[in-house]
Amino acid sequence: MSNAMQAMAAQAIRGQQRVIGVPGQHDEVSLTETRSQTIVGPVTFTLSNLDVRGLGMNPADPANSQYIVAGDEYFVASVDVEFNKSPLTELLMCLGTRINIDFGFEGYGIKAAELNLSATYLTTKGVYKYRLETAPTRPIDQRMPSGLYQIGAVATVGPVENPCTTKIWGHGYIEEVLLQVYPSSQD
Repeated sequence: MSNAMQAMAAQAIRGQQRVIGVPGQHDEVSLTETRSQTIVGPVTFTLSNLDVRGLGMNPADPANSQYIVAGDEYFVASVDVEFNKSPLTELLMCLGTRINIDFGFEGYGIKAAELNLSATYLTTKGVYKYRLETAPTRPIDQRMPSGLYQIGAVATVGPVENPCTTKIWGHGYIEEVLLQVYPSSQD
């Protein structure tokens, strides 16, 4: 054993000491301690593919009918939520973490309405990507007069749905998709 190693061993025998390690790494409390503060890793998610589409069979214009709906035509709004793959994320997906998306529709113009529609899902073991979609609804059912509507989505992730419930652990926001509503009689 080298002289330096013998000196360090002798100091360890005399009592606990603070060992200064490599810059950027955590210092050790003793010469034999090993620990990791990042073993479970961070949990992150991204929102993408915010979308809205009409479900009618008679489109106003086949080139862009997805974003143009009649007042009595059903439509849905949707967004993708994708989580990273860390050990903690794996656990949270397995525990049944609630994902709630609040879709905000903000109308342009003096007659335009503002409304919120939501979609909720509980995560599943081994699944890291989800597509959340509103229940089909019609503009007349939501009191949306004809006009143009900007759509954004706010995500709330958490809590888990089991006896070991946690707090909400994430929020996210994505925008902007436009939806045009026209009177039903103008097909």
